[in-house]
Amino acid sequence: MKEKEKKQFNRKLLMSFLKGSKRIFALSMLMVAVSALTDMLSPQIVRLAVDNVISRYSGSSDPILIKLSSFLGGTDYLRANIWVLALALIAVALLKAVSIYLFRVSNTAASEKLTKTMRDTLFVHVEHLPFSWHMKHRTGDIIQRCTSDIDTLKGFISEQMTSIFRIVILLAFSIAFMSGMNVPLTLIAMAPVPVILAYSVSFHKKIGAAFLDCDENEGKLSSIAQENLTGVRVVRAFGRERQERDRFFAQNEYYTGLWMKLARPLSMYWSIGDVISGTQILLITVFGSVFCIKDRMLPGEFIAFLSYASMLTWPVRMLGRLIAEMSKAGVSIDRIADIMRSKEEKETGRALKAPMDGDIVFDNVSFSYDNGPEVLKNVSFKVSKGTTVGILGGTGSGKSTLMLLLDKLYELPEGNGSITVGGTDIRDIETKHLRENIGMVLQEPYLFSRTIAENIAITREKADMKKIVEASRAACLDETVKAFSKGYETFVGERGVTLSGGQKQRAAIARTLIRDTPILIFDDSLSAVDTETDAKIRASLEKRFGSACVFLISHRITTLSRADNIVVLDKGRVIEQGSHDTLKNAGGLYQKICEIQSGAETEAAV
Repeated sequence: MKEKEKKQFNRKLLMSFLKGSKRIFALSMLMVAVSALTDMLSPQIVRLAVDNVISRYSGSSDPILIKLSSFLGGTDYLRANIWVLALALIAVALLKAVSIYLFRVSNTAASEKLTKTMRDTLFVHVEHLPFSWHMKHRTGDIIQRCTSDIDTLKGFISEQMTSIFRIVILLAFSIAFMSGMNVPLTLIAMAPVPVILAYSVSFHKKIGAAFLDCDENEGKLSSIAQENLTGVRVVRAFGRERQERDRFFAQNEYYTGLWMKLARPLSMYWSIGDVISGTQILLITVFGSVFCIKDRMLPGEFIAFLSYASMLTWPVRMLGRLIAEMSKAGVSIDRIADIMRSKEEKETGRALKAPMDGDIVFDNVSFSYDNGPEVLKNVSFKVSKGTTVGILGGTGSGKSTLMLLLDKLYELPEGNGSITVGGTDIRDIETKHLRENIGMVLQEPYLFSRTIAENIAITREKADMKKIVEASRAACLDETVKAFSKGYETFVGERGVTLSGGQKQRAAIARTLIRDTPILIFDDSLSAVDTETDAKIRASLEKRFGSACVFLISHRITTLSRADNIVVLDKGRVIEQGSHDTLKNAGGLYQKICEIQSGAETEAAV
């Protein structure tokens, strides 16, 4: 995508995020304008007091002061009742306090609503991105974009953008009031402003890449922390604490070094800004004093002018800082937009809700990941309705890839064969409908930080306790759960750390069985259970799902032996097919594995 197109996309994305909070932000901007106006009024009241009320001079003939004096009762009245001016200052201060309060309330409400919209939008979008996208992106980096980058963008819109609006108003009003009092001194006061702005813009362009580098490396640091927290048992079991600590320290040191490197130009930027701002105040003080001595400026005008100049010193410097902060926000919106630009998973065919209880046919299926070497090469076999197919093969033979293609987690490209269910190509079956009718138990089951009952029922919207227990019994988990003090209300730690490997697999099986789907896939999901439990689960499955198409992927011959058909894969090709009785004497790979496992079992028995 071209840079111009990216910027257009970013703008549209930002406007979509602001839906629902625009009016509240508008209210906060209005309160900012009122607050800025009160800042402009106070110096004029002081000027009126000095030049028109207590001054021995004839007083200022400025129309603004004349109108203000008339509004407060006239010069003579104010000289007799100077407390009115003090009251006017208090009233202005109160108005400012109210406007700032309303600004804070409305701005906070708008910013939090904006944050919620961004988080909701990003989360929903990430959920709908293809499986292949998630395989290419680190979890820590995704979390970084959904948290830190959103906070950065929220801070810029709610704080920096409102500050820019306030600064622009202050500049406009101040220049108007200052030029009305003394044009030459106004030109002197405004002379440094273009210098600060030009320097800030130049600085903004230079540090953008540095901010991006910092943000990306923060994502890498988050990934390392996230991996170690979720894999803490592996780290501790293998005594890898020191290595992982060194890995984290190295990344943290590099990340810290990036910010230290960025601190140098930032420090130079602020130092130059201090010099320019200090020079500005010095010039105003010197020239203003000279103008007063030469009667080209009244004392009250000089006091008011100095007040306006002091008000502008920090905002003008802030404007430069805000331009620098824009670099951070620009990096954050780019990183968020990078996710939002990623295309969601979409239907590629006719989105049919075809019957899912028919025969499943793999016809000359070939597949490779991201133009890499072929993982599957012309794979063909048939799974008849109500039968079980076993799939055996070494690591990297393409067993799991077949199931990912069947579930459309990866799209099978045109010209690479076909997969049909009941005669309908899965490309033409609605993805949601397809997945609702396929139950999949993965080799590495993932359990959520919830109760056992909630983990089992998570795949079904309305699942009563009776259904949960039935599925648990079919997975040979019920007796184990009842042994826990809280039973099905036992809380499972993050990723199921409180359960053993076999218990997690059985919980995952129960979670799949509760859906009663016509297609079941067990991707080496019995590897962590003992042989006896394996046999019980298989017997339970045969009794419970006699009409379902069942895929059993396993390295264990005893698990596959009762399958109606066994497909043996090697390097992505089907090298053998048939029943257990046929293949165990066929002299091929299946027989070799069968003999090896039989020998191992005999030795174990002895």
